[in-house]
Amino acid sequence: MTELQDSNQNGSLTARLLAIWHGISIPVTAIVLALLIGAIILMTSGAHPINAYVALFKGAFGNSAALGRTLEKATPLILGGLAVAFAFKAALFNIGGQGQLLLAAIFSGYLGFRLHGLPFVIHMPLALIGGALAGAAYGAIPGALKTYTGANEVITTIMLNYVAINITDFLADGPWKDTGIVARTPKVLETAVIPTWANIPLGFFIAVIVAVAIWYLLYRTTLGYEIRTVGLNPNAAQYAGVRVARTIILTMTISGLLAGLGGAIETLGVVGRFQPGFNIGLGFDGITVALLGKTNPIGVIPAALLVGAMQAGSSQMQFDAHVPFQIIDVIQALILFFVSADMIIRWILRSRVETGEQVTLSSGYGSSS
Repeated sequence: MTELQDSNQNGSLTARLLAIWHGISIPVTAIVLALLIGAIILMTSGAHPINAYVALFKGAFGNSAALGRTLEKATPLILGGLAVAFAFKAALFNIGGQGQLLLAAIFSGYLGFRLHGLPFVIHMPLALIGGALAGAAYGAIPGALKTYTGANEVITTIMLNYVAINITDFLADGPWKDTGIVARTPKVLETAVIPTWANIPLGFFIAVIVAVAIWYLLYRTTLGYEIRTVGLNPNAAQYAGVRVARTIILTMTISGLLAGLGGAIETLGVVGRFQPGFNIGLGFDGITVALLGKTNPIGVIPAALLVGAMQAGSSQMQFDAHVPFQIIDVIQALILFFVSADMIIRWILRSRVETGEQVTLSSGYGSSS
């Protein structure tokens, strides 16, 4: 009897380990392949791959200051990745994270420098939430357009990015401009600054808590079940009583809120003000993070840490190994390529095609879902 129980336990443990490997095999293999191809590129450029990667690791985790930079870089990436991953669950492709992040960044900065006389416990959360709500409102627009006009969210979010860029440029160089010739807002007040403890930014812990909360919302609540059901089959969801239109708008609103939260933390905890150009690309990097994390809210965290580490360590790699920082962008692009073209990975791993939850980028142009 005891031998039978031990055998069942060993079989259960093996099954769990296989399930874990099945879940992470594609992103892990994509990272390894990208690093190998990156090593070939480094060799052709005259650099030593091992020295370059050691310098990269040193710049990302070599000491507490390096670790703090990595966590700082990873924070908006976690939230940007969550924004994309959350929309994916309803079969929506939110490419508007950049615009949502920018609007949140400037509105949180405005609340940070405009509201005087408030204590930290009120001012900082108020500026943070205010920025996040700006992102949420901007995210709701493509959701409403898709629901009521059938406009494809990929097209509308791309176009709204340009609108946001121009709005924030106007505000930073116009009514909200600081004194001087540089287009930027005034510095936020000390009572609105997100603190850093021993080089570790508080914003990172906020992002992790939000990721866990989003996981709970998606997999432990009725709303999360409705969102995932709409993503799998909107017609069946509507037949089952789910209000599809409301769910689509709410999903894009929450997605915008998550991206906006990343922008608000960047302004209040890193830059200290809004300045055009400081947040370029963060919203788009969220797509890489979401795909690398297999659109799982918890998986987004290590994916963001990886990308954040590469960004934080790139300067050390450039200095120590004399490697152009563009190599980091190449490696990130390769990771994204292999994760997206996962049939290559499956062929390498000789694994079966997954029958579980798949990423659907869009329900089609003009689809009203």
